[in-house]
Order: sequence, then structure tokens, then C-alpha cells
Amino acid sequence: MQVSIACTEQNLRSRSSEDRLCGPRPIPGGGNGSGVTSSHGNPSGGGGPGPKVRAVPVARPLGPPAVTHSGPLRESTGRGTSMKYRNLGKSGLRVSCLGLGTWVTFGSQISDETAENLMTVAYEHGVNLFDTAEVYAAGKAERTLGNILKSKGWRRSSYIITTKIFWGGQAETERGLSRKHIIEGLWGSLERLQLGYVDIVFANRSDPNSPMEEIVRAMTFVINQGLALYWGTSRWGATEIMEAYSVARQFNLIPPACEQAEYHLFQRDKVETQLPELYHKIGVGSVTWSPLTCGVITSKHEGRIPETYKGTIKGYQWLKDKVQGEDGKKQQVKVMDLLPIAHQMGCTVAQLSIAWCLRSEAVSSVLLEVSNMEQLMENLGALQVSGRAGGKEEEVIRVGGGDCALLYQGSILLWGSQVPLPSPGTPGSRRLPLLFRCWAS
Repeated sequence: MQVSIACTEQNLRSRSSEDRLCGPRPIPGGGNGSGVTSSHGNPSGGGGPGPKVRAVPVARPLGPPAVTHSGPLRESTGRGTSMKYRNLGKSGLRVSCLGLGTWVTFGSQISDETAENLMTVAYEHGVNLFDTAEVYAAGKAERTLGNILKSKGWRRSSYIITTKIFWGGQAETERGLSRKHIIEGLWGSLERLQLGYVDIVFANRSDPNSPMEEIVRAMTFVINQGLALYWGTSRWGATEIMEAYSVARQFNLIPPACEQAEYHLFQRDKVETQLPELYHKIGVGSVTWSPLTCGVITSKHEGRIPETYKGTIKGYQWLKDKVQGEDGKKQQVKVMDLLPIAHQMGCTVAQLSIAWCLRSEAVSSVLLEVSNMEQLMENLGALQVSGRAGGKEEEVIRVGGGDCALLYQGSILLWGSQVPLPSPGTPGSRRLPLLFRCWAS
């Protein structure tokens, strides 16, 4: 029985983008990875030229991708600012480690003038990532962001805009992750943003009613059409992200570049135990949000809910109920216990919490949620905390209730009633997964 393999021009075009990213793959046993062999087995450079043979495409295995980065990706500091920049996962996109989110604030909690002032100061301090979504303030957040960008006249290549698609309207076809809504929803977002494209479009939760192949094909389509440059997931599970990646590999489509996840002292499992594995295996990075637990983690609460808290805004009563519940009250007590730790490190509780979120290698950027200039400047000060040394390299300080915290070079590593010191010669940072485990449980 004869089997014929056709190598069409379309097959070659579809593989060209992946070849540019991953490079030619070597053939087991040697060779240059061209996928062409001689029927007479003439070695390269030996004897006369062999008979011409037809090139046959070599099937690619559907396993983990070839990761070209041999070591950790380099973090750099911006010119004229203290902002640090990281790769978005293992892509080549460089994002500021602190971004500015628009949830609740833009188009709702704060005025357009305040929003513009916050964006301007953030941009001047090196922030290049601005996040929004079609659902924020029923589209008003995107309009506000678009108006500010238009009035500022910044170079489009100097900043990164991300938006999220899922909840776009009341009609059945105006929500979800069908091909129709992904494309039409992104069209609507671009119109409100007054932009030709967004840098990253997120699928703003998983959709059990839409096949994964349809979602990945739609995201690949909007990227190929120039409506977005990358796509990512938001609030997806690790298995769903892996499924999207597998579908992309199987059908030669574009896989997600990052996951947007909630991450703070009271919500840690996903970012610390699931996403690092995805980062190392398939290069998916993390853009995290709510580093201050929607405003709960701040030294100014003193057990009370401030007037500027998001839960006091119409439509966000559920946030206030969550904070005033039993779990919320326990969290507020634990936040107060952080005060001596922050004092020891010469920073605020908010700065300590944000700096702690930045310690994970899988985290590309942390989105800030601010409603006034004072909050923004305080949060930007978190960049100075992570590298601040505090006298002794290893020091245990005790707080109320018999708990204690281990500081290593001025950065908090462990918290609990029994805190082990790092073994001699072992950097304390290697014990990072245990950070606050006892304290936040």
C-alpha cells in the first residue's frame, strides 16, 4: 500500500509563523532540521551531489513547545524612572511590573479629570500597561480611557492597552465567548477606546457553552486581522488554559500568552501553585489584580471601612457585605498584625503587600486599583520595598498572638507560630512558597 504526502504552499505558509518563533527543529540523529533527506544517504559535504529528492514535511509532535529561553528572563529598570519591566510570560512583550486598572474607578467612582491625572502620573512614572474591560461601568471605562489617550497624544507604541471580552450586553449573543461575540465585542471595545487595536484581549472567564476550538480560532482570527496583538485568559483554571494551549498546538493556532488572576495575601493558591508550572511548561505569564484585596489591605482602615472603599459604591454592595462578613473581619484583624512588619521594613502595609506580589517569577505585572493621587504614589513606592535591605540578613520579629515573621535582606519570607530559619548557605527566598501560609489560612 502506497501513502502519498502532499506538501502544499498553504501548508508551508501556515507553518511559517511558528518556524519564525521556534526556529528549525533538529532531526533525531543529526541533520540541519530541514526535513529533507537523501535516499542514497550521502553525508553533507561528502562525495558528489546525490539525486534530487522531493522535500517531505516532518510531522511536529503535539507536546510542550520548544522554549528558547534557557534561563530566567531579565528584569530591567526604565530610563529616568524606578519602574521595572518584565516579559509577558515568555513572550517578547515588555510590560511594566505595575499596571493601572480601571475596574470600578474609571467612568464610575472618579471623575474623568481625576482619571486623566492618575493616568498621566502613572505614565510619567514608567507605567505602560493600562487594563480595562467591555463590562466596566457598562463601557464607560473604555470610553474614558480612550478619551484620555486621544487627548494626551502619546505614541501608540509607548503603552499597552488590554481589554476583556465576555459581558457585553443584555442580549444572549452579546455575552460569552462565541466567535460572534469575541469579534463583535472587540469591535465595540475598539470603537469606545478610539484605537485601531489593543495589545492584549482577554477572555474574561471561561465559557462552558462555547467549544474551546471555537474560542481559540476566534482569538487567532482577531490577532491575524490586526485587532489585537496577543490574547490571554482571565479567571480560567489551569486545565482550561492547558486545553486552550493544546488546541492551539493541534490546529496551528495562537495559544494564550498570559492569565489574569486575583492575587493577594488571602488569595494565593492559583498563582503560587498552578501558574508557575504553566509558566515553565508553556510560557504563560500572569497579570494579577486586587493586590490589596479590593482595598481591604491598607494601614488606614484601622478596622473600619473607609468612605472611598469600593463596596460603598452603588452596584458593589456585595463587596461591602464580603468585607463585613466573618471572613472579612478576620482578614482585617490580620491586616492590622502586618503593621509591625511594615514598620520594620520602613514601608506601609499596602506597599508591603504589593511588593510581596511582585516576588513571584511567574507574575509579569500587578494591576493597581487607585482612586486618588495619594494612593497611586503610595502604591508606586512598592518598587522601593522589594530591594530594601534591613540590617541583618536573617531576622525574626515577633508580633501579637505568638506569631512571628522571618525577614531576609529586609523582605518578609515566612509567617507563622513556628518559623524555621533557612538552612546555612540556602537563600531565604527559596522558601517563598511558604510565605504567610500559616498567617493567611
